[in-house]
Amino acid sequence: MSTKPMPYDENLISQWMEMGVCRSSGTEIFFSSSTKDQNTAKAMCSRCPVINICLRFAIENYEIGVWGGTSDRQRKNIRKYRPN
Repeated sequence: MSTKPMPYDENLISQWMEMGVCRSSGTEIFFSSSTKDQNTAKAMCSRCPVINICLRFAIENYEIGVWGGTSDRQRKNIRKYRPN
């Protein structure tokens, strides 16, 4: 994964987000504090064609909730050990 930040382009972002498996479900499970909901969201992410782009976006933009198959805590750890 490149360490160069993704350009923040609304059109580019909406294009990959439209391809996300999560578009077909409600957002509640992605922002729930329930471990069961988070695991359900992560399982959905595992089948998603844009999981890597989503993860990178979430890391670089400090998103909350489940993004790219990871939780807030997991992304915090990734950032901690990611080269600058």
